[in-house]
Amino acid sequence: MVDIARDARWGRMAEGAGEDPFLGSAMAAAYVRGYQGSHLDSPDTIAACAKHFVGYGAAEGGRDYNTTEISEHTLREFYLPPFQAAVKAGTVSLMGAFNSLNGTPSSANPFTLKKVLREEWGFKGLVVSDWNAIGELIPHGIANDGAIAARKAFRAGVDMDMVSSLYHDQLQQLVSSNQIAPSAIDEGVRHVLRVKFALGLFDHPFVDEAAASKARYHPDSIALAQTAAERSFVLLKNANGLLPLSKGTQTIAVIGPLGDDSSYPNGAPPESGPRTAFAAALAERVGVEHVLRFKGTGILDGTDQEIAEAVAGAQKSDLVILALGESPEMSGEAASRAHLGLPGRQQELVEAIVKTGRPIVLVLFSGRPLTVPWALDHVSAVIAAWLPGIRGGPALVRTLFGDVNPSGKLVVSWPRAVGQEPLYYNALNTGRPPGDVDLTRPPADVTARYMSRYIDQQNSPQFPFGHGQSYTSFSYGQPTISKTRLSAAELNKNLNNSSNVIVVQADVRNSGARSGDEVVQLYVRLEGTSTAQPVRMLKGFQTISLAPGEAKRVRFELPADAFAIWNDRNQFAAEPSKLTVWISPDSAQGTPAEAEIAP
Repeated sequence: MVDIARDARWGRMAEGAGEDPFLGSAMAAAYVRGYQGSHLDSPDTIAACAKHFVGYGAAEGGRDYNTTEISEHTLREFYLPPFQAAVKAGTVSLMGAFNSLNGTPSSANPFTLKKVLREEWGFKGLVVSDWNAIGELIPHGIANDGAIAARKAFRAGVDMDMVSSLYHDQLQQLVSSNQIAPSAIDEGVRHVLRVKFALGLFDHPFVDEAAASKARYHPDSIALAQTAAERSFVLLKNANGLLPLSKGTQTIAVIGPLGDDSSYPNGAPPESGPRTAFAAALAERVGVEHVLRFKGTGILDGTDQEIAEAVAGAQKSDLVILALGESPEMSGEAASRAHLGLPGRQQELVEAIVKTGRPIVLVLFSGRPLTVPWALDHVSAVIAAWLPGIRGGPALVRTLFGDVNPSGKLVVSWPRAVGQEPLYYNALNTGRPPGDVDLTRPPADVTARYMSRYIDQQNSPQFPFGHGQSYTSFSYGQPTISKTRLSAAELNKNLNNSSNVIVVQADVRNSGARSGDEVVQLYVRLEGTSTAQPVRMLKGFQTISLAPGEAKRVRFELPADAFAIWNDRNQFAAEPSKLTVWISPDSAQGTPAEAEIAP
């Protein structure tokens, strides 16, 4: 899934790469390379399918399957780039989306499926509908029967009908009645056969079942799953250096409904694979006699007695680890939420445990950011553990004790309140505020009200896109730009050239006492353009490893298209503008450097 997701209410945010088109494009291309390898007919590769084309992540109200209204400018600048990156990387298939886009359901939209995908991008692979999406053209209201639905979808550019059977039932008659040309059928079949031939399905139609069975829970795959979990954790807060935990911690109370296994809070079935739950992994580390386990509440329910038992357990411990959040079923498809706080009685549990005065580490399991401002104010350390999978328990223990220094960064802006959604860092400034206006507190007078702001909440997120702390600290030097004057004409000549036109560098130093990895991020802003551009746009990122006191010069080489925009003539081009760049740890920090893009 390569949809851009700007609204945490939308459960499918958990499936994708977040809110940024540059990051989303990098991930989309990586997915294709990983699935398809260098040869599609190799036994260890599969055909990639980029979904959901397009704009599904902008569902109104964050409600799955809902309507989307996206201007062509916004569509091209934010929502289309990851799909184009997948096509450039060689994906052999795309899946249409469930949603309507500007009034036209995606499975019947010739603008996106033919003009953009086929004509502009030159895509030669197959387009498959989403589950029964062609049949759903009837409840969408643009078809009154299955024949019309099949005709509209096929004419729009959907080659393959998933589930509805309308192509099977209707296409022959539509050809016989001259509503669809035989040559169009030939072209759709050609798209499908091209992929099947590339996969070698006619030469090798059967899979090697013995080889497939050996791949299940391979030790290397299990180890990689643990590494992936360790690198995905985001340290949101670490007041007074509570983490990493010291080896001398005496008694730890693990409290919360997700303290055993976030994937299977009620117990993992045998077929779920070799996994060690978090509480069990912790007991292995410190000794079972030093771990107290209390449910506290359920995910959606709980009793006064359970909370009281958890409080009593906390009072007997030296440290509390709260394992709270969502079950996996609360994220993903058909899992939209109107409220983003801790579900059930979990907030009551947090408040009760805080009253004990014990040091607390809050581990949040979820597929989306959760609005937990009270907990963030009253708890010393908070880790976003997401839904970390088969080796999440051991990975979390290693991270808590400092065997692993967390390096994960947020790929979505973390809201303070659900009323801020949709929330994303790469927003337009608007005409109000006109400049540096303090929006971190309620308006102090009448004049201050007339800005694009809330009167009861600040605009900024709880944590910005790109945020993620470490057990060490990093300092960033002033960025330098190899050229302070660029030519828009020269940039436009090189838009299809991947060679760099400018180099941006900065020194990054590990100013703490531990070795650590840092994801260094490059942002740009363009002002004076024909269309308003975001306050910042990610254009590069690198992970560097630094020992205590070590410094490295981080170098970003930017191609011409890093400075191109979709202009007021709906053209992708560079324009004369003021250029600002930042090399920073997230989308809200950094020292700017400036340059000019001349005509």
